[in-house]
Amino acid sequence: MSEPAARVARVKQQLSLAEARRTALAAQGFARPRPQSPTARHLGGAIARMGALQIDSVNVFARSHYVPLFSRLGPYDTARLDRLVLRHGANGRPRATGAYFEYLGHEATFLPVEDWPLWRFRMDAMRAKYGGPGSWYAENAATVEWVRAELASRGPLRPAQIESDAHRGARGPWWDWDVVKRALEMMWRFGEVAIAGRRGFERRYGLTEQVIPAALLDVEVSSEDAIRELMRRAARASGVATASDLADYYRIRDRRAVLAAVHELVDAGELAPVAVEGWNRGSSPLPAWAHRDATLPRRITAATVLTPFDPVVWFRERAERLFDFDYRIEIYTPADRRRYGYYSLPVLVDDRIVGRVDLKADRPASTLRVQSAWWEAGVPAATAERVATALREAAAWQGLERISISTWGDATADLAFVMPDAARHERPSVEPSAPEPVPAEGVEPALDPA
Repeated sequence: MSEPAARVARVKQQLSLAEARRTALAAQGFARPRPQSPTARHLGGAIARMGALQIDSVNVFARSHYVPLFSRLGPYDTARLDRLVLRHGANGRPRATGAYFEYLGHEATFLPVEDWPLWRFRMDAMRAKYGGPGSWYAENAATVEWVRAELASRGPLRPAQIESDAHRGARGPWWDWDVVKRALEMMWRFGEVAIAGRRGFERRYGLTEQVIPAALLDVEVSSEDAIRELMRRAARASGVATASDLADYYRIRDRRAVLAAVHELVDAGELAPVAVEGWNRGSSPLPAWAHRDATLPRRITAATVLTPFDPVVWFRERAERLFDFDYRIEIYTPADRRRYGYYSLPVLVDDRIVGRVDLKADRPASTLRVQSAWWEAGVPAATAERVATALREAAAWQGLERISISTWGDATADLAFVMPDAARHERPSVEPSAPEPVPAEGVEPALDPA
């Protein structure tokens, strides 16, 4: 149960680091009591507090977009989330309309459909940068027009449904995707097509007017207004943040526009300057702001795992500043050079990140495999019991009957001691290789958001 919380912007001009952590976690929903049986309303509320739900295709433990809701709400029925964000009907068939759409909000993210006009500035910037004269898009106009005509005449389609009739061109260097997928991805970035749902996890693309409500298509929002609104939302979701934190939340690269928006929000009384212990640039305090709705609970009571793409940790600089947590996922690191494991998940206990665990759902064996487990510095010994509870809950949520703990990592012996019912296994001799990069759902060095 959460304890009474003060409004940060009204009562605090200086925060200790622990207070900043609690403020940030409260903004992300971790100070709220967990519902006994999470409903669609609870899921929607958690997404609203985060402001975006990031997508990733890696599915070793659970797909990334499922985990943030588990971290905040506890075990829930993922089919409910599918119906919300993947446009799945109760019968499993895709729906034409939905409450969310997919776009590059952080990386690829689920966003409220009513926010479509907010992202026009990014779509226009993408087109200006990647769709002008001499671009692949311009030089392959015939392919683009053919894809557009297919969608117009047949409705939303999976790429394979278009590719089966397409003239297959030579594969090029851009992620090694064929021309049809590349055309669809470009059109998606430019706002010409939208994701009309998924079959399993495979996307269905439709023309924007086939997916987005007509009332939203002609709404115009200037880039200045859009960035100010996004900074307002980033501040609310962060609780307390620096300009870099706010800019990264929705990947706004224009620092001048970010600072202009911050100053306007300060003038409007929505943000208040604060100083946070240890947040310095050289010998000077690093400028930071608290949202007027930010709360400072007396404590956070939590014990759970986080996905690498949770807003709590997705910006490495902020994770290090808030939690003294140096984090990098190692799926693209060669196996012999991995320090912590293929896809290690941060472990949150109360208001600290206490360690990381590399989890694998071995479904044929109905076993949650803890492939490695590591403590952060200075973690109390009693923390092992709290982490064990989180692991049991994670296994039960995934429908796994057993847990097996490897011998790799300085936390594995402690976890095995407090989990005598868990099996043990050696460090896997063959770890997963890096997945193929998926431009729409992973890091995109060639197509940064504007």
